[in-house]
Amino acid sequence: MRKPLVRVRECAAAVVTVLALGGTGGCIAQGQDAGKSVLAKAMAGDADPDWEVATVKASDPSGMGRQHIHLQGRHVLLADTTVEEFLLLGYGVQKSQLVGEPEWVKTTRWNVDGVSNMDSQPSWKQLQGMIQKILAERFGLELHHEQRELPVFALTVAKGGPKMIANTSDPNGWLQQQNGGTDGRHVESLKNTSMADLALILQFHVDRPVVDQTGLKGRYDFKLQWTVDDGDAQTAEPDAPPGLFTAIQEQIGLKLERVKAPADALVIDKVEKPGAN
Repeated sequence: MRKPLVRVRECAAAVVTVLALGGTGGCIAQGQDAGKSVLAKAMAGDADPDWEVATVKASDPSGMGRQHIHLQGRHVLLADTTVEEFLLLGYGVQKSQLVGEPEWVKTTRWNVDGVSNMDSQPSWKQLQGMIQKILAERFGLELHHEQRELPVFALTVAKGGPKMIANTSDPNGWLQQQNGGTDGRHVESLKNTSMADLALILQFHVDRPVVDQTGLKGRYDFKLQWTVDDGDAQTAEPDAPPGLFTAIQEQIGLKLERVKAPADALVIDKVEKPGAN
């Protein structure tokens, strides 16, 4: 199993993202003041933020930068990131779902630095919308969606039914996500989570799209922990959790099955390198 593309934490009004592409990761912090974490005001759930101002510049190809996202209130920095990676993050897809990319989209890295047009901090989904907007506004991205038969993981309910706690607190509230792990373990603690949310999170830990076929419409609280099987992050502890596929079935009563099924494909009609800011 490949290493995670992205891990996202959403806790109260804070968003922390860790990118681990190609084995090089960047830990993205909330705002910090005198060594203390500062939680920004959360953006309203129905808000649709855009960029008030943003600069887009090519990364120094001879530099030693790390791909990362820094989010502090309305300030957003997307550093050392390819357009392909913007697409994966902004649309929540796998590489197999992208069609028609020019080669430079996969190789040239960019820095996007700007502020939103709202005086609050976006959620992960709102940040995805901002990434989609910068792709359209500055990279001239035009695309269309097609349903294509692709190898996917179908997320379904296992025999015995789901083992998650129903959350009825706020059906329109933020997903609350905390993740981490050491010594080959990964832990996801999730609250107010839809199955669509879970499918997206799992997609960043596997090598093909995840399609929600559970039929579960509510939101749930649960904890999922597994041993990462990437060939170099193993734990020798006797009480180590199982691998991801077994953990999903044993701990939350769901399962991932390898199938071919219709999945959303993003067909790139137009994309171009941005001009001067």
